[in-house]
Amino acid sequence: HRKAKEEDYLGAISLFTQLINRNPNSAVDYNNRGLMHFRSGQREKALIDYNKALQINPQLDSVYNNRANYYASAGELAKALTDYEEALDLNPANSRTWINQAITFRELGLYELALENLDLALMLGCLEDHIHAERGRTYHLRGDWNCAISDYQQALKKLSLSGSSGRLRRKVETWMSQLLEPLSA
Repeated sequence: HRKAKEEDYLGAISLFTQLINRNPNSAVDYNNRGLMHFRSGQREKALIDYNKALQINPQLDSVYNNRANYYASAGELAKALTDYEEALDLNPANSRTWINQAITFRELGLYELALENLDLALMLGCLEDHIHAERGRTYHLRGDWNCAISDYQQALKKLSLSGSSGRLRRKVETWMSQLLEPLSA
């Protein structure tokens, strides 16, 4: 897991492969290796691992979330939404799935559904910085600038400068400047 945090995806894949060789019935290890394949750009290998994980344990909500992210990235949004729904049926407290499904709704222009998801995720009390960032973006695209600015500010207060939070922070800073650009011209 340390290798994954260090973004050494190939090293993490190698470690998960060793774990799978020792315990070929570990859905969690297939799911984690699939995620590392996905992050390293080996999308087809990711899908194979996700499907194998679900074959072993069809009750593992995180696999449905990860496979939905794969489908969303491939533009297969209907399949993504089906997998997000399955993940939420299995675990309604999965904040990441609520956020990811909201992003997919937003990409489809379904802003109200996206906002409902993000509000539900916020009530779970996890990943608040990410939720404020994505809710801000949703308000921004819907044209509700005051709410967007408020959420962007909330996100920027909490997002760190490094890692995945740092990447999201830079996105939020870009979105905020895009929003405020017409006002400064």
